[in-house]
Amino acid sequence: MKEVLRLHPALPLLVPHRPSEPATVAGYAVPKDARVFVNVWAIHRDGSVWEDPLEFRPERFLGEENEKRRDFSGNDFDYFPFGSGRRICAGIAMAERTFMWSLATLVHSLNWGMLDGEVVVDLEEKFGIVLKKARPLVAVPTPRLARPEHSNKVLRTFSNIR
Repeated sequence: MKEVLRLHPALPLLVPHRPSEPATVAGYAVPKDARVFVNVWAIHRDGSVWEDPLEFRPERFLGEENEKRRDFSGNDFDYFPFGSGRRICAGIAMAERTFMWSLATLVHSLNWGMLDGEVVVDLEEKFGIVLKKARPLVAVPTPRLARPEHSNKVLRTFSNIR
């Protein structure tokens, strides 16, 4: 989950900030009340911070040291998919648990295939206020559980999610 959020944050440009007084950041003058957008998408792909930044490598979050450093607290300014400070997302704990539960349920209950035998998944993104896939992924779920009504219940539960 953390690696997915690193490469594909839900909000590539965090909620805008407005400094209450003039400041200098990395040599740039930021005037009072300027609207400042933090490009978390670019920060999470910075080659000076991340080894092979465009590679999907979930193992980079494994290990006690990485687990402590790379959390959602907003204190690590190399990784903060939910923002930081006063404007950090209030729903982090719920989002993390809901995402993991939903993913586990979908993987456990259903077999997944591609439409018409497609093999390659296109991960090109459409940049905007929220990050979306440029072309939708069409995946075909089929019941996997011994009692099909259980898989069908999962399908009904998640059918309205896009």
